[in-house]
Amino acid sequence: MNIAQNLELSCYLFPNKPALIFEEQCLTYQDLNEMVNRVANGLRDLGIRRKDRIALFLPNIPEFVISYLGILKIGAIAVSINIMLKTDEVRYILNDCAAKAIITTESQTEYIQKPDLPELQHILIAEGRANKGISLTQLMTKSSPEARAVEMNRDAPASILYTSGTTGFPKGATLSHGNILFNSYCANCCYRIQKSDRLLLFLPLSHCFGQNAILNAGISGCSTIVLQRRFDLDQVLKTITQHQITMLFGVPTVFIKLLNMDTSSYNLKSIRYYFSAAAPMPSQIAQLWYQKFGIVIHEGYGLTETSPFASYNHNFNYKLGSVGTPIANVEMKVVDGDGNQVEIGELGEIAIKGSNVMLGYWNRPFETAEVIKNGWLHTGDIGRMDEDGFFYIFDRLKDMIIVSGFKIYPTEIENVIYQHPVVAEVAVYGVTDPLKGEIVKANIILKTGHTITEEKIIDFCYERMAAYKVPHAINFVNSIPKNSTGKVLKRVLRHESTSIIAEKRQELGVRS
Repeated sequence: MNIAQNLELSCYLFPNKPALIFEEQCLTYQDLNEMVNRVANGLRDLGIRRKDRIALFLPNIPEFVISYLGILKIGAIAVSINIMLKTDEVRYILNDCAAKAIITTESQTEYIQKPDLPELQHILIAEGRANKGISLTQLMTKSSPEARAVEMNRDAPASILYTSGTTGFPKGATLSHGNILFNSYCANCCYRIQKSDRLLLFLPLSHCFGQNAILNAGISGCSTIVLQRRFDLDQVLKTITQHQITMLFGVPTVFIKLLNMDTSSYNLKSIRYYFSAAAPMPSQIAQLWYQKFGIVIHEGYGLTETSPFASYNHNFNYKLGSVGTPIANVEMKVVDGDGNQVEIGELGEIAIKGSNVMLGYWNRPFETAEVIKNGWLHTGDIGRMDEDGFFYIFDRLKDMIIVSGFKIYPTEIENVIYQHPVVAEVAVYGVTDPLKGEIVKANIILKTGHTITEEKIIDFCYERMAAYKVPHAINFVNSIPKNSTGKVLKRVLRHESTSIIAEKRQELGVRS
């Protein structure tokens, strides 16, 4: 098996069908396959062999797709690097995986310092001038458009995706050909992708969601991928209208932005399917979305470590607020701190077992053993299962707030605050307090043209939740820090708030 065989099959079945659309460029399945073959042959000519790690430090451009599939076609391992990372972060990843080559752009080469990268042999430039490396275009021009994907074992590493590094250094989640092909098949079954579908892809290709749940699933379904360099709300709406997008994938913040704007001047009627993942969808947002558009936002749950699909809230039994039931051949359960399964309805840590679970963290057996125990991946997510086997995610274990011994889940409070009609976005987090251990804070973005006082928001919360859950302070802000997929960075909020408190204490001459 080989992930690139999905492309070869789609090319055989529909050679003249549009496979990839980017700005003014349209590649058919035959075009795409031939370009992938040229990359594969070019890499071979450079001495790249099976199991060599090749890094992709690219934005959402066709060269990412072409290079990614070319790497896999020859049995090498694709290492995805977030385009937002800087020199030290890039150096760490390249050295950690001992990358033999990197494919990037002219502008990104400033973050690649070759003297600090002893294993790196080649820098390939996919966009811009090749002043600091080899032109990918020239390499492809010299290479044959004929190639066949090499046969790989299902457990052979295919891709390394580094976690966001919320604690310590990032770890490389290593996914096999079997992991990704299994996930693509399951995604197709859940989404019910048809060859006539047009999938909009603005989520980062360097992230597991964009790479596997959209790109690989779309190619295996013989559909058309409409690629955008980055998320731009106005451009998203124009693209939906121009290309008659039928399937829209996003994270909750994307849908919140769409919900809070006037979309009447855009034609969204071509969209038959909406899907959200990567963070819990607030129930209030899901309800308002259905009221406005008359169609549900389907939800999935998973992690980079599960390739990423693990569960799906599907058509025939959709439950509001749930991430659904496990996908085929995947098991999920809720466990306590000792790993024992809890009773139905009780909160605990979500654990997952199946063909979607990663091989492990690259060259990190100890960290792998900490999260994969007896075949079960312990996710660090807090949730529960109902009597019908549907799962609900409450929060990340590390984001849980403990106030005077009471456990509080930020998502629960966010869902209440979202019910207020003037709130556009909210992020709830905990900060250290000498008396209570932690206190609850909330950063809120108000809807355009609206104002409200901190006291009124707090009163609103007191009417709807236990007193110990009510935020201690409300900050009205213009933006909330998020990562490249739109997931709120709670650690940044905690750090910023702690720094402000420390500065104030220092100004007052108070000892820490």
